[in-house]
Amino acid sequence: MPTYKAPVDDMLFLLRDVFHVEDVFAELPEQQGNDLDTIGTILEEAGKFCSDVLYPLNASGDIEGCRLENGVVRTPKGFAEAWKSFSEAGWGGLSASTEYGGQNLPRTVQILVDEMLSGSNLSFGLFPGLTRGACEAIEAHATEDLKNTYLPNMVAGVWTGAMALTEGNAGSDLGVLKTVALPRPDGSWTVTGSKIFISSGDHDMAKNVIHLVLARIPDAPAGTKGISLFLCPKFLINKDGSLGAPNNISVGALEHKMGIHAQPTCVMNYDGCQGWLVGEVNRGLAAMFTMMNAERLFVGVQGLGVADASCQTAVAYARERLQGRSPNRAGTVPIIAHADVRRTLLSMQSFIEAARALVVYTALEMDREKFHPDPAVRKTATNSVALLTPVIKAALTDFGFEAAVNGQQVLGGHGYIREWGQEQYVRDARIAMIYEGTNGIQAQDLVLRKLTLADGQPVTTFFSQIRETMSAAEKDSYAAALASSLEDALNRLEEVTTRLIAGDLSGIDDRNAAAVDYLRLFALVSFGWMWVRMVMACSVAEQSLSVEFVQHKRAVAAFFMEKILPQSASLVQQIGAGASSIMALSDEMF
Repeated sequence: MPTYKAPVDDMLFLLRDVFHVEDVFAELPEQQGNDLDTIGTILEEAGKFCSDVLYPLNASGDIEGCRLENGVVRTPKGFAEAWKSFSEAGWGGLSASTEYGGQNLPRTVQILVDEMLSGSNLSFGLFPGLTRGACEAIEAHATEDLKNTYLPNMVAGVWTGAMALTEGNAGSDLGVLKTVALPRPDGSWTVTGSKIFISSGDHDMAKNVIHLVLARIPDAPAGTKGISLFLCPKFLINKDGSLGAPNNISVGALEHKMGIHAQPTCVMNYDGCQGWLVGEVNRGLAAMFTMMNAERLFVGVQGLGVADASCQTAVAYARERLQGRSPNRAGTVPIIAHADVRRTLLSMQSFIEAARALVVYTALEMDREKFHPDPAVRKTATNSVALLTPVIKAALTDFGFEAAVNGQQVLGGHGYIREWGQEQYVRDARIAMIYEGTNGIQAQDLVLRKLTLADGQPVTTFFSQIRETMSAAEKDSYAAALASSLEDALNRLEEVTTRLIAGDLSGIDDRNAAAVDYLRLFALVSFGWMWVRMVMACSVAEQSLSVEFVQHKRAVAAFFMEKILPQSASLVQQIGAGASSIMALSDEMF
């Protein structure tokens, strides 16, 4: 039956041998004390918690789901106890500021723990992920009084956070939202409106839920320029810091969803509740994007985590399931002997391991952005993270869902029934492609905004880094062949990038038509870059790695270059076709 084991060994290989994090942290004054032994211990303990405490609740939580009783959301059995243990151990405050009770650990550590949470129990992992995002928005934009009042309890897990953006009439187009905020004499605001799809909107695991709500004030400009952000607690706070009266916030309903059944996704009603402005009037969307961008990276990691969990189950099943014959083996063989099953498993692993590497690369850029003493380095890192955020969010959830479906396919009929957990992974993974901005919107963001960010310098720098790696790979017999395949794909990507920015595909319809294919092409080249880096690292550190580990990396890298990366050619052809066939029909002819 299925189990989950946190991939700590692979994570440490990336940190130690591929990205040399101790050297990176040596440049960051606040992180110089975080050596690999310390990080390794944190990851090992996080892995144990996820495997031993959270994973056993994953299936039962999915079956039981959340329920709304007399206006109160009840989470599945065991979730409240798990949250108490999680919070008391300090897992919710890993990357939070020490000023508010956090540990100020690097984002690189946090994001790897996020993967474990997502792989072991995605529904549970959303609670700390959303709370952390809310904390970051409050710390970046709220007044000192609000920060001191709310952050310590949120970091400690005594209170949790939620963000309230979406309305029935305003999905991705937040400019048409109707929730309103009216000023009160004491400087606070009265917030009135209804929001849908609010994850962690209410539950019985923490004593308070802190909502960040987008709303309009009187005479605000139309569109997104007239949106403000308000902090609205479920329970008001007394002057001594204790919980006071209930705020006028209620749960209208729980959404009936395809997956993440143990996560309360709520219709929230703000019936003249009291709120406090976060950031500037009419600048709420800018403040909320602090949270949204953090959540988009977190969502990408969710796709990776669920894919890895599905792959672990698929590999275990394929090793044990006896079926069919093989020309190279006598008698009935385990299905892992069959070429098509091996192709399926390698497709999953070649994505998972490269995606994990790309996540670590991005997280290290986030750490430079936050901690590096040189403003120029911080600015470069900021632009790098901005470029990669839509790629991480969309590509890792697209490929992650495909991997979950592949894992289900390996099990055949057993993948379609509940006992093996694969059908839950498929259902759970699907939402990550939708929330925090659908993947089509992420692709548009990449093509329409991020390619021209800072006059195109971030994407030019990114491509230059890949070329530097390919040049270095010439000295490694294993990596050199991989780099040759990668160079062909990079050439295609650079050519089509130029066409989209200022060439024959720069028209708005052509760019929109190309966006999804372009993001997938960008991701494939990025994964290829990560594979070259991993294979090069194996050669340097070969004596300290097991023979099996090195053989695995080299074989999976070769599979990716031979079987997956060639998709880049067809993607370029699709992009080059432009928008004519897409836009040919009138609306009525569909």
